[in-house]
Amino acid sequence: MTSAPLAARLSIPSGPLFFPVTAYGPDGSLALGAYRAHVRKGVEAGAAAVFACCGTGEFHALAPEEFEECVRAAVEVADGRVPVVAGAGYGTALAVRYARLAEEAGADGLLAMPPYLVVAGQEGLLRHYRELTAATSLPVVVYQRDNAVFTPETVVELARTDGVIGIKDGLGDLDLMQRIVSAVRTAVPGDFLYFNGLPTAEQTQLAYRGIGVALYSSAVFCFAPEIALAFHKALNSGDDTTVHRLLDGFYAPFVELRAQGRGYAVSLVKAGVRLCGLDVGEVRPPLHEPSEEHVERLARLIDRGQALLREGM
Repeated sequence: MTSAPLAARLSIPSGPLFFPVTAYGPDGSLALGAYRAHVRKGVEAGAAAVFACCGTGEFHALAPEEFEECVRAAVEVADGRVPVVAGAGYGTALAVRYARLAEEAGADGLLAMPPYLVVAGQEGLLRHYRELTAATSLPVVVYQRDNAVFTPETVVELARTDGVIGIKDGLGDLDLMQRIVSAVRTAVPGDFLYFNGLPTAEQTQLAYRGIGVALYSSAVFCFAPEIALAFHKALNSGDDTTVHRLLDGFYAPFVELRAQGRGYAVSLVKAGVRLCGLDVGEVRPPLHEPSEEHVERLARLIDRGQALLREGM
């Protein structure tokens, strides 16, 4: 764990947020050497933070001891250069267990994912995240998506909770997000953080930036960091020509390809990491590997993205 507060380190988006895949060997067990290499490459490429064992990292597929090993490895590789945020989820008791494992492994913060399966009311959701946050000293970013969708009033209460520093949106309802931002800004003065957490967030980041959401996760950064970094730089410098070139020529086709299979938000990204030279293995069930045709299309698309970068030089 680094000494600088996580919120301060994340508030200036120096680069994309990196959500590494979790590497497995041929027998399906953890491949920590490949995982370390993957995290190291992302940190050295310019990631603003490492979000270990979250959605792209197959949190759902990791046993607690595997989770702790991966978080510890990410912390060791990052070596304080960027913060490491670990996933925590399931029901309250298990989420607390994962949170404490992350703290013991040296993580700088937590991404609190939706509770398992149940559709709860706002009161129950608020209690869940407050109990999770109270269980460790780690700052928490709450992930809104699926069965954890909040009213603006609930987010105000989350923002008033000691230890909750932000909300990551994976829902994509911009009207709701604008009302959330307005409600928190009015009721809780301070620097509450907002993240665009949609799959392939670059595709929607122009819209999110318009309501004041500057931080976003980048799945593309896992396998083509130079493309993700070029987009991030162009977006933040007002280079609309490059932004539109990459959106139209690379990101939009990638989103179309990702939509061809369930679970491709993870398995297609993992295939991309393998295509770019690092064997991180296959996804664990219940996810499945993309078809050979789709992997070939991804390879061509990566080449296309690289060509678009050369065009802008």
